[in-house]
Formats: sequence, C-alpha cells, structure tokens
Amino acid sequence: MEWWLALLLLLGVMVVLMMSGMPVAVSFLLVDLLGAFLFLGGKAGVVQLVLNMMESLTSFSLLPVPLFVLMGEVMFHSQLGFKAIDVMDHWIGKIPGRLALLAILGGATFSTMSGSTLATTAILGSMLVPDMQKRGYHKSMSIGPVMGSGGLSMLIPPSALAILLAALNQVSVGGLLIAGILPGCLIAFFYAAYVVIRCLLQPHLAPSFEVPNLSFGEKLRATLIHVVPLGLIIFLVIGLIFLGIATPSEAAALGALGTIFLAAAYGKMGWETLKKSIMGTVRVTSMMFMIIVGSMTFSQIMAFSGASAGLIQLVTGLDLPPMMVLISMQVILLFLGCFMDNLSMVMIAIPIFLPIVNALHFNTLWFSLIMLINMEMANTTPPFGLLLFVMKGVAPKGTTMGDIYKAGVPFLLCDATAMVLVMIFPQIALFLPGLMK
Repeated sequence: MEWWLALLLLLGVMVVLMMSGMPVAVSFLLVDLLGAFLFLGGKAGVVQLVLNMMESLTSFSLLPVPLFVLMGEVMFHSQLGFKAIDVMDHWIGKIPGRLALLAILGGATFSTMSGSTLATTAILGSMLVPDMQKRGYHKSMSIGPVMGSGGLSMLIPPSALAILLAALNQVSVGGLLIAGILPGCLIAFFYAAYVVIRCLLQPHLAPSFEVPNLSFGEKLRATLIHVVPLGLIIFLVIGLIFLGIATPSEAAALGALGTIFLAAAYGKMGWETLKKSIMGTVRVTSMMFMIIVGSMTFSQIMAFSGASAGLIQLVTGLDLPPMMVLISMQVILLFLGCFMDNLSMVMIAIPIFLPIVNALHFNTLWFSLIMLINMEMANTTPPFGLLLFVMKGVAPKGTTMGDIYKAGVPFLLCDATAMVLVMIFPQIALFLPGLMK
C-alpha cells in the first residue's frame, strides 16, 4: 500500500470514529488494532500491539505523572493556599487592576504546586471572579486574567502534561519541566503588563477601592505563616530537580507527600479530602495512560506502514526553510486546539511531527516546549477550550460563553507573543536546562 493511502486510511478512520462521538482514546485504540492487523502481520501484529502497549506503560519516566496529579488534587480539595492569596493581596497595594494582577500572581503561585490547569482555574475563578465583578470590574478584567493564569500550570512545573510530552518526544523529563519556568514567567509578565497598561488607559474597567492598610510587620508575619511554607513545596519539586539532588520521580514523591503534610498542618486534610484527591488522581492518570498507549502504538504503526517515511520525504522535498515548517506545525496545532483537548492534540500530532522534527535536526527539547505553549493556548481557544467551560461553571450568573471568549482573546495574544519569542530566541527555553546539574 502506498504511504499516502496508509496515512489517509489511518487518519480517516480515526476522524470518523471521533466525529461519531466515541472517546478519543478509544478511537485511537481501535485505529491501532486496524493498523496492527493490516501492517504488522495479521494476528501476530495484534499480539505485537499488546506487547507494545505493555512496554509503553512500563517507562520509569512516567512515574511522576500520578504524583504531580495527586499534588494538584490535594491543593484543590484542601483549598490549600487561599490564605496565601490574601497575603499577596495586601502586598500588591493600589496598583491599577490590582485584583486582576492578584489573579495572575495567584495563578503563577498555584502553578508551582499544582500540575492541573483545571484545578488552578476553578480555585481562582470561584475565589476572585465574584468579588471582582461586585467591585465593578469589567468581565474582560475579571474572567480573562483568571483563565490566562490558570493555563500557566501547563508550563510552570510541576506539569503532568510536560512529563507526558517528554516521554512521547523522548526528551529529559527534568529538562522539559525546568525549561517551562522562564517562558511561564515571561507569559505571566506579559499578562501583568497588559492588565496595568489597559487599566491605566481605561480606568473604568477596574475601578479602584480602599484596601486594608496593614503595617509592614503584619504583612511580613502573614507571609511567614501562609506563604513561606508553600515555598518549601516549590523547592521540593523545582529546586531539587534543578540542583540535581533528586530525579523528577523522587521530587514528585516528595512534593506530593509535602503537600499532604502541609494541608494536615493547616487542619485541611481530612479523610474525605484524601479520598477525593486519590479518586481524582486515579481518574486523571488512567485517562493519561490510555493516551500514552494509543499515541506510542500509533507512532509505531505509522512507521511500519511507511507513512512516516513518506511524509518526511514529502516535507523535506518541498525545499521550505525549516522555520517555515515549524511555523506551519504551530498553525496546525492552533487549529486543532480550537476543537480538541490537549491530550487529543498530543495523540494526533506527535506521531506525525516528531519524525519531521528529527529529520530537520530541530532541538527536540525546544520543540517540545513550543508545543507545550501551543497546548496551553488550546485551553482558552474558542470554541472548545477546556478552561472556557471551567470558567463558565464558576462564573457568576449572567456570564455568557461570548463574554468568556472575548475575555480570553488578549491573553491568547500574549501567549502567541511569548511563543514567537521562544521560536526566535531558543535560549529562553534552553538556558535553565543548560544550568541543571
């Protein structure tokens, strides 16, 4: 069979199954079965498919995934860090758009302790958006910053999706986790700059109000009690990986254990909270591991069918500059992000893009980070971004999906600006991994 016929067959069957309403992971597994039967030798191919599935799940690099997910679930269900947001509020003072800035700062902080964008958005949305709208904040200044900063959990470690992407792209897990720090901070800076500049130009979007005037000593005491202990969790995860003291798996275990102990120390870790956290972890991890099985096996079938080699020959034979190929990949991902969740994008894109990336001799770690930024954008890309629906669930009554779409656009432009800068200046992504021990 010609390589392009094999590619059309595999992708066509997959699209038809997904359009029929079948779960994405199940659709891929059925396509994998069909591909194994056609291209791997009938019944023997199906047996080999099962063996490949088992092998794809026994990678030690995947161990941090459930542990980072557990950290996020404990953070969400114990509501750990709510006091920390209050402390940050006192430090911000009377800067224009202060509550929007608080959402951005809170999102960046929660991102360092939770690998879940959904949990971060739900926490910040339920805490801040109702209060912001009561104080007269425009929806673009209440909803937008929360959605944007909630997505930072995908870039700033610990990020469960970064681990998944590292495993699929066969790059260092610790390297990709650390690579997300500078781009994540850059995006947060763009968010904050946008909020301050727009609120200076249009003060009615974020009316000022009186804030409690605490002394420096009172602020410092509150910081030591409610913020510094959270910094210990950050160090257990990011610091130990960066210093080379712990592997990502060891750091994830210490971070999860530290989060549980810290929640217990604040009196917020009961049996019900622990049960909900563990059940949530099992659900999310099971889904992610099904994604891994489907994607890795699909890559192998693409290779055996000749589709990967044919596609590489086609792309490299077009005589396009490598940067144009990279830009085309990002445009395709942005389009997919309008209709698919992050994991589905990973399953479709990695088996097709990775061979091309290797053939063009791109730095795979750098490409993985760019792809991670793209998937962070997919969370708020209309019409089916997951964070759009999370925000709809926690937003005050009367908030329409149109309001949420409009609020997210400026922050998507900030994401796109950061992605372009990382593409032009790869050291934004590669500098910190280069310093790792």
